[in-house]
Amino acid sequence: MSLKADQVCFTYPRDVSRRKILDKVSFEVNQGEILSILGPNGSGKSTLMNCLSGLFKPNSGDIYVSGQNVKQLSVRQLAHKMAYVPQTHNPAFSYTVRDFIVMGRTPYINVFSQPSELDFEITDKMIKELGIGKLADKKYTEISGGERQQVMIARALVQEPEIVLLDEPTSHLDFGNQQRTLELASNLSKRNIAVVMSTHVPDHVIMLGDKVGMLDQHGHMEFGFVDDILGEEALSKLYNFPLKMVYIKEVERFTCIALKK
Repeated sequence: MSLKADQVCFTYPRDVSRRKILDKVSFEVNQGEILSILGPNGSGKSTLMNCLSGLFKPNSGDIYVSGQNVKQLSVRQLAHKMAYVPQTHNPAFSYTVRDFIVMGRTPYINVFSQPSELDFEITDKMIKELGIGKLADKKYTEISGGERQQVMIARALVQEPEIVLLDEPTSHLDFGNQQRTLELASNLSKRNIAVVMSTHVPDHVIMLGDKVGMLDQHGHMEFGFVDDILGEEALSKLYNFPLKMVYIKEVERFTCIALKK
């Protein structure tokens, strides 16, 4: 299983400036790998996620899932392979959290059918695994933004996907839940799931390791392994601010800190 972007370009159709949000973006992430998409606000990270998920159609270039162009896949076929957790979600109906999560099983449920006992078993197992049992009977409309993010991740995982897209999954979470989300991403890769996660926090990329795509505000992406391309010069250029990589002996890894101008 692999996800590949080949020379992907995207411009919003009503943007009179015709600015390229994505300009010939290319990368590949394979089964069991993590790709972190790193970039400043407004660099097009969410736009790229929407293109990968099939919500947006690139102006040019192609996206492949295990060698198949996504243009040739139906929505249901794509949902069997890939799950997407958007950065925000505004609920329209007051389903319980358990009922909301089981909707992630939709690709496996026939039209006009109800979720089966197996679908609810998979849902309950995921609720327990993510430690959100206290939310199960609450209304989705009445939980916090951080809790919704955790529920959205659970809903994506009950799809049993081979690729998971996480658009800034830590943006609404407290520090502890941020760390748990990073652990979850790491554990998914250990299950041979390909994970693509966008973030604006360099430390998250350092902690996850593996591959990184640095997306700048001109739509260009530098792609490679974290250890090869994620350095002080590249990060300072990406954020237009002086940054330094400092090794912390206690945790045996580098961290990124900002310097005074």
